[in-house]
Amino acid sequence: MAMAHVDGASALTLAEDADTVCKGLASDAGAVKIDSATLQAPSPLAVAERGPTSSGRVTPANPAFCKVLGHIEPTDPKAPPIRFQVNLPVEWNGRSLQYGGDGFNGVLITGLALPPAYPFDKPSPLARGFVTYGTDSGHETKPGEPPQAFALNDEAFENFAHRAYKKVRDAAVALMERAYDKRPQKMYFMGSSEGGREGMTMAQRYPEDFDGIFSRVPVINWVGLQHAGTRSGLVTMGDAWIRPAQVKLVGDAVRAACDKADGSDDALVQDPVDCKSTFKPQKLRCASERNGDQCLTDPQIKAIDTLHGAYKFPFPLANGLDDYPGWGVSGEDTPSVGPTGGWTAWWLGTAPPAQPPAPNNGIAWIYGAGTIQYVFARDPKLDVTTYKPEDHKARLLEISQLMDSTNPDLSRFRAHGGRLIVLEHMADYAQSPYAGIRYFENVERLMGSATTDLFARLYTAPGVDHVGSGAPANVDMLSVLVDWVEKDKAPGDLEVTEQKVEAPAFSVVRALPLCRWPAWPHYKAGPVTDSASFFCAQ
Repeated sequence: MAMAHVDGASALTLAEDADTVCKGLASDAGAVKIDSATLQAPSPLAVAERGPTSSGRVTPANPAFCKVLGHIEPTDPKAPPIRFQVNLPVEWNGRSLQYGGDGFNGVLITGLALPPAYPFDKPSPLARGFVTYGTDSGHETKPGEPPQAFALNDEAFENFAHRAYKKVRDAAVALMERAYDKRPQKMYFMGSSEGGREGMTMAQRYPEDFDGIFSRVPVINWVGLQHAGTRSGLVTMGDAWIRPAQVKLVGDAVRAACDKADGSDDALVQDPVDCKSTFKPQKLRCASERNGDQCLTDPQIKAIDTLHGAYKFPFPLANGLDDYPGWGVSGEDTPSVGPTGGWTAWWLGTAPPAQPPAPNNGIAWIYGAGTIQYVFARDPKLDVTTYKPEDHKARLLEISQLMDSTNPDLSRFRAHGGRLIVLEHMADYAQSPYAGIRYFENVERLMGSATTDLFARLYTAPGVDHVGSGAPANVDMLSVLVDWVEKDKAPGDLEVTEQKVEAPAFSVVRALPLCRWPAWPHYKAGPVTDSASFFCAQ
């Protein structure tokens, strides 16, 4: 089968009898157990009719490869094993790509899907010759069980925090050495959301393990996020809950206030930072004693102000942070499908917050309230309305040290030659994009802007929700990383596209510049669906 190799890689192959080499990888020695190793035939591209995300509908074509399933035994017999999958292409380009997880993990990441932000029409990393791999992070979520239940076991939670990704990385390297008789020349990591946090964790905790890391919408201030998400839910209980028609009212008002600020009328807020200070929800206040879909009550306005405001802790957490940045504006009414969408998907749900959280609640409430019960208070029956962080200070500090990937000292990662790209979506209501922006600015403050510029980039995509919908969001960051790591070709402003989920063309319906922070796209002339019609500037 013809392979689409990335430029500059020397091809290695499994020995002539790939099936024999593959089967020979199964082993039962030591803590790392290889449960099965099976040669897979090439598979075609497939597109599902439905899916929780646009990219999730696309199953890329993959070449012949050895599919290895394994697990790492726990130290605590009550802890679950760490499960992993490693995919070894028959024709290898000498590189590997570890995929991050999402949410609370608990599902095996196969390494066979499209990585974060990846264009739908590009050959998969495996088809490009990369060894790909992923893990369940050391627990398996069971049907009907809260996704945080595993956290009651200390080892399972430490694995989720950081140990699983390191252990699986090392197991994958050992497999590559056995299969190809050679270590990987370059190692890459790509993750989004929780997977983005994992990427930042690797750069901070294991700075010599990866050469290139792409972290999209990383949930780095993890303890802060869970508290802020819970607070935003609590404030919508009762009469303050915002109905779907009112969500559209707010979305329309934001666009009316800010859409044309960049010079174009494209129904997209290009500079959401400036818009956050321009848009005032108070302008939508209902006249006295009135309540309807075309206005907001005082409790509803207070709820929006709470969402936009920082969450303040009574004491500092890891790396001196004592707050979580508030959310921004734009994309409030992005349609909801699973984790895709704006306020309804993440903040409000289709019914006011319940205790215990109900499936029709906003995901942030389901995540935050459950985390307070299972992780911070370790009391699954806790009434979240009575919870106070100061009552659990020692536990919060312990979890913050494990989970908050907020250490701005990346000097060892830089010394190793590592390259880091962070992408924040500015209409993200799962986590605040301002958390990643603040982290990047803290790196610049500590290491200096000129030094940071040598190895790290922050990009911001206007109008894009947490999972890549609402505005152009697709960009081949794997190629960008490879060029930077291996050719020292530092990226400038890039381009993001919005594509139809229709094979095989996956035609581009809209494109925009992807500007380096703190620049935004500004309109100059031409069709608003064409990135050449815009330029990046502050």
